[in-house]
Amino acid sequence: MTEKKNRSVVQRRLIPSYIFLALFSLFSVFPLFWMVTAATNNTVDVARGKIWFGTEAAVNFKNLLAAAVAQGSGATLGSFMGNSFLYATAQTILCVFICSLAGYGFELYHDKGKDTLFAILLMAMMIPGVATMIPLFGMMSKLHFLNKVWGFILPAVSTPFMIMMFRQNSRNFPVDILEAARIDGLSEFAIFFYMYMPVMKATYAAAAVITFMNAWNAYLWPRVVLTDSSAQTMPILIANMSNGYTVDYGMLMMGVLFCSVPTMVIFFILQKQFAEGITGAVK
Repeated sequence: MTEKKNRSVVQRRLIPSYIFLALFSLFSVFPLFWMVTAATNNTVDVARGKIWFGTEAAVNFKNLLAAAVAQGSGATLGSFMGNSFLYATAQTILCVFICSLAGYGFELYHDKGKDTLFAILLMAMMIPGVATMIPLFGMMSKLHFLNKVWGFILPAVSTPFMIMMFRQNSRNFPVDILEAARIDGLSEFAIFFYMYMPVMKATYAAAAVITFMNAWNAYLWPRVVLTDSSAQTMPILIANMSNGYTVDYGMLMMGVLFCSVPTMVIFFILQKQFAEGITGAVK
């Protein structure tokens, strides 16, 4: 009886916390809800602040298709979405592989100069991306990578943050397994592919989510290196639709909705692994 009474007291004390979390959750979800409802309304309703579903979804989608075609160079909404998916997927695969290989080497190989090299690498995080944009553009131009997938992904194929993330999480990797594999004659690359990668799958999932979202939502660098409409991405299309004297907000929000769905799907699929990877969980 006493145990039930204590449990009831604890639950009553938690009621304010539950109320606060519920209100905060509604506050966080509201922009997403407004984005969806705005995509079904016309410009006038969106400007008036209407926050409920309308009947203009089909019209907004039709206008979005027409706006994509109006960009020229044979561009369509499907080509913009396809370019975004291609660039984001390629960058995610290469970035996760290269950064995991670097983090693995920094943590599990012993060398006197690796800490100094890693400190220099972290200093690169302090340099704004805008400061390196002109030399990077010159490099991509000389390599003839403008309007190509390589021009998009090469500057971000390895980032100090991702290397640091893999290095920190590699500290939880069981070193005994590594030493036993070396004694058994397993090569270093075989250890990395067949032992390290499966054990660090949560970290890979977290890194993949972060990299994919950054690549999908990238705007400034793609705007510089992708000058042909047929090679541009969804964020550029949305920016072009808002650069007029009059803006169709219903159509614009429909484009934002289409641009947001892939990243939300990726996150919801990998959310459990993402949380484990961010906290450094190793299985």
